[in-house]
Amino acid sequence: MKKILLDVPTPSCHASTVVRTGDGVLIAWFGGTAEKSPDVGIYAARGENGVFGTPVRVSREEGTAHWNPVLWKRADGTAVLYYKVGAEIRDWETFVTESADGGKSWSVPRPLVPGDTTGGRGPVKNKPIRLSDGAVLAPASSEQGMWRAFTERSEDDGRSFCRSAFIESDGAGLIQPTLWESAPGCVHMLLRSDAGALYRADSSDGGRTWSKATRTALANNNSGVDLARASDGTLFLACNPVGANWGARTPLVLLRSRDNGVSWERVYTLEDAPGEYSYPAVVAEEDVLLITYTWNRTKIAFCELPI
Repeated sequence: MKKILLDVPTPSCHASTVVRTGDGVLIAWFGGTAEKSPDVGIYAARGENGVFGTPVRVSREEGTAHWNPVLWKRADGTAVLYYKVGAEIRDWETFVTESADGGKSWSVPRPLVPGDTTGGRGPVKNKPIRLSDGAVLAPASSEQGMWRAFTERSEDDGRSFCRSAFIESDGAGLIQPTLWESAPGCVHMLLRSDAGALYRADSSDGGRTWSKATRTALANNNSGVDLARASDGTLFLACNPVGANWGARTPLVLLRSRDNGVSWERVYTLEDAPGEYSYPAVVAEEDVLLITYTWNRTKIAFCELPI
């Protein structure tokens, strides 16, 4: 495994995201004095051949906290960055900016859904996926009142979205889904919960409608997870396997499933020291996994693992 700890220009950092660009890797995160502080902004760094350049601030909305950037790549290679803005999570508004040159320059950020007051639209933490029919599906959730998850489907390559209904649960609060497609139209998600375990929901119509979410055997500490599906169908899930609400954010491990998420085995321990190692982002690229995560809120870790 190749591992790099990125130095950041702020006292605190969190919630990283990663995408492969034409000439390297692009990573983004939020950073500032501390989470929720009004000086928190979105930062990005470009890496080539294992060397990352100086992080630059991408967001331009001043005087209020920024949260949860999500990087994704359009079919034409344009890098798209979604992120949340707002002092309180319930009042989030989603902004989007684009880069046609691998993160060297960015468009002026714009609201994804102008006038939205639902607590944020589009991807909330984890990357959208491109479905076999060409549509783009983004994992979304709301924290206005009870935690509830939904998805956003785009027919114009992530420029605009149409949301699904909220996903039903057994009463558990569910947020921050991570998605994969196993066959044309058959889409699945794992969800962070406040009930000590990950939940799962399934769709047979490309994410337009969803089954009721059910509890899985996977432990969850009420912290973010992410997964990626390799070209052979193998799933790789990065998570903190701690079955306690607001439990420890260590260890951070990589699990593998060869049966579409029915069973899982641990294949790698990314971190197991005391501290916080959390909010992973995972991308499968040909024969490697790209993984980023929060390293004790002071650095962003970047790893490459062979599949």
